Amino acid sequence: MLPANTPAALGDPCPAVEVAFARGTGQPPGVGNVGQAFIDSLGSQLGGQSLAVYPVNYPATQAFSASAQDGANDLVAHVRDMIGRCPDTRLVLGGFSQGAGVVDLAAPALPPQAVNHVAAIAVFGNPTSPLARNLSGAVFPPIGPPYAAKTTDVCADGDPACSDGGNVMAHGSYVQAGLAAQAAAFVAARLQG
Repeated sequence: MLPANTPAALGDPCPAVEVAFARGTGQPPGVGNVGQAFIDSLGSQLGGQSLAVYPVNYPATQAFSASAQDGANDLVAHVRDMIGRCPDTRLVLGGFSQGAGVVDLAAPALPPQAVNHVAAIAVFGNPTSPLARNLSGAVFPPIGPPYAAKTTDVCADGDPACSDGGNVMAHGSYVQAGLAAQAAAFVAARLQG
């Protein structure tokens, strides 16, 4: 489901804003529930600007390292394509769980000119905790300069994927806890600034 103000609905080939979002492990193709809640909330804060959505094309399987790298490769290729085709579109990158790892891997691989096109990054349940590294066998780099100031890295209280917490239910709480909407407010402010 896409917001009503998508470029296709408005007849514009290039949106004002595009969200490229990577779903979490085991979620069906698309943006997943966290991605959809984030996109819906962001769309309501854009004041009528056109918004497009790109679901990162990757397996999102338990083969964590290979799967996340496939996603990062797809995301980097998509950002390059958007910069060439739609240079005025402001890009927002996002991901949940393994999808956050996709964004972690993609950010340092983006071409230098991408910094002028990527307006914000929002990651949720980023699998960077010692437990997540032990379970997945993957190590994801932190999002560093030049994107750190444009990034909100959201971790639900007690989520063992992104903290030392032990509440496995917290990993599924991002929508209900209002954290997707909170991240959307951060991104909307970056888009207005």
